Amino acid sequence: MNDGGRTSRFSAGVTLTALLVAAARAIETRHPDGIVADPYAEAFVKAAETPVPLPVSIEEVEGGDADPVWGRGGQYFALRTRVFDDFLLDAAHRDGIRQVVLLGAGLDTRALRLDWPAGSVVYEVDRADLFAFKQDVLDAAGARPAVEHHRVAADLEGDWAGRLRAAGFDPLRPAAWVVEGVIPYLSAPVERSLMATVSALSAPGSAVAYEILEGQETEEIRDSSLYADTEQKMGVHLSALFSEDARPDSARALAQAGWEVSGESVYRFTEQYGRGPRPGADDPISHARWVRGRRVRGPAEG
Repeated sequence: MNDGGRTSRFSAGVTLTALLVAAARAIETRHPDGIVADPYAEAFVKAAETPVPLPVSIEEVEGGDADPVWGRGGQYFALRTRVFDDFLLDAAHRDGIRQVVLLGAGLDTRALRLDWPAGSVVYEVDRADLFAFKQDVLDAAGARPAVEHHRVAADLEGDWAGRLRAAGFDPLRPAAWVVEGVIPYLSAPVERSLMATVSALSAPGSAVAYEILEGQETEEIRDSSLYADTEQKMGVHLSALFSEDARPDSARALAQAGWEVSGESVYRFTEQYGRGPRPGADDPISHARWVRGRRVRGPAEG
């Protein structure tokens, strides 16, 4: 598809990974046991040109749920979506937070598909080229968010915070932050800067959820067969995109800045939701942690 002069071609790299996760959400949406409902994910997959055709239902996958990439790997992405969805809905409905910031928002459509309370404002931060494609597809579907919604075109290695504030974000009010599918691709200095900026912009009562892959710089993880299989089935070798830096301890840094933080294994959430990846051999998923935090005091209260 080429709409209005904008190309729909996704090159291999981090932008393509957003489309791969959209395919996983499309599969989960159609799956009889699915725990995610994203009515727009399939449209993104079908609108884009990719190195390898991507499935939108498990019936299109040879081996179905037993496939290591689209079965097990896809269930990882779907479960992550659901866990972070529920984190945001709890922050909004239970805790009364009305500002939501999605850093590296990708092709997710939380601004459209989640049940936001009145007065909520959703900010998406990502690259301008991704937003252009995303808007083309949503326009073609006639999709409009029912909540106040701002797209902030910015690179997370640049001055995204200034652009976020210019879009109306108020650092004096609590915010719920999600950093999903982003941190493994960032260098250690950028990760430290990003998390420090999130903390600096967060009033007490704010909440954050993000994903880490412990030891991602090691050969054990980077050479996993799961990542090798993604190159054949998805057209991109995921671990080749990961930063090779040893990871900083962002959870500890947040705790020192006044946050209560906990990080849990993905498999704990598989048990909670009754669906998701199970432990396996040659298993990088066992190194993944989904971290959640709540700011209980400001820096001046040290």
